[in-house]
Amino acid sequence: MADSFTFLQFRIAEAEDAAKVQQLIQAAFRAKDSREEWTADTALNLRFTLDIAYIEQTITDPESNFLVAYDGNGEIVGTIGVLKRESDLARIFMLAVDQHRQQGGLGRQILTYAEQYCQRTWGVTRVGLDALSTRRQLISWYVRRGYRETGETKPFPREIYSDLELPDDLCFVQFEKPINPLGA
Repeated sequence: MADSFTFLQFRIAEAEDAAKVQQLIQAAFRAKDSREEWTADTALNLRFTLDIAYIEQTITDPESNFLVAYDGNGEIVGTIGVLKRESDLARIFMLAVDQHRQQGGLGRQILTYAEQYCQRTWGVTRVGLDALSTRRQLISWYVRRGYRETGETKPFPREIYSDLELPDDLCFVQFEKPINPLGA
């Protein structure tokens, strides 16, 4: 477990960060976690992969990016994707913290920075995200940070994991959070 508070610095990911971002996200999503319903289906988690071309495309798209968080030693310890969806709506995705530094408040700091980045960069007033329906503790964590279910869901790509027994109601639950306009 990480210290109760670690000072983080942030920057926009660059092309040379793509492999590190990929490794960090995959390791975080595959990590075992003792908290009940935090990571949900272990078999599904272990199969999670992320194409580096997707990361590179996100980094080079002017309306999306990965933000990286690094510690005082310059080591990247977390990342989060950001995307401008509409004139007043940004989406965040793939929040990941180094598996050896989870449960120490880094995720909260990264999420807050991403929200502020979206507001400063794109002037949005809402931030949205998706969470896997079986990850009840993670959903509760987002709710405690001000996110509310929109009532919409997106289907889970079952075809990729057709050999796994998955819950019938597995889907991505959509959330949004209002953020104050700059200067308000």
